[in-house]
Amino acid sequence: MGLAVLAYSGWLLEFFVPTGVSPVHDPVEALLGGPPVFRVLLAVSGVAFLLAGPPLHRLGPVQWAARFSSISVSAFGVVALLQAAYPEQSGALSSLATVVLVVGVLSLILWWPPGWRALAVAGLVVVLVTWAALVLARQLDTAEGVVSRVEQVVRAVLYGVGGAYAFIKPAPRHAPRGG
Repeated sequence: MGLAVLAYSGWLLEFFVPTGVSPVHDPVEALLGGPPVFRVLLAVSGVAFLLAGPPLHRLGPVQWAARFSSISVSAFGVVALLQAAYPEQSGALSSLATVVLVVGVLSLILWWPPGWRALAVAGLVVVLVTWAALVLARQLDTAEGVVSRVEQVVRAVLYGVGGAYAFIKPAPRHAPRGG
């Protein structure tokens, strides 16, 4: 998860690499049409998210909500890979990534313990507010770049929190098998 979040945050290189993309007006997805480093980092993050799902599947409890959480991590990876492969469709795929993230956070709310659950609820609120702000920025044709970058930060932070949970919480113990 750490590599996935780090590579997903690769768009921050835009502040060090000349791109011709306005961080204020152009959505972060516009970087995918620029230097290839942005597509490569997004593809790396996609592969890392995709591969993080199965181990997370084994770490969570055996219930559908926990399983859905790990599946959503892999699904997010697939969407990231599609964005890297088809940058011209990146706007629609970014919306799909938001839907996948919302579903994943909802599943966390259903199975995380109370303290962590509160983080997931707060994360869901932030994701929905950020998404609504992005829709509004697009409608008003103002500051779409800023809001889309905030959305990227929110996504990275939420996946970082999810990774922290998987690292901090012990794996569930299973009853010994009788024989």
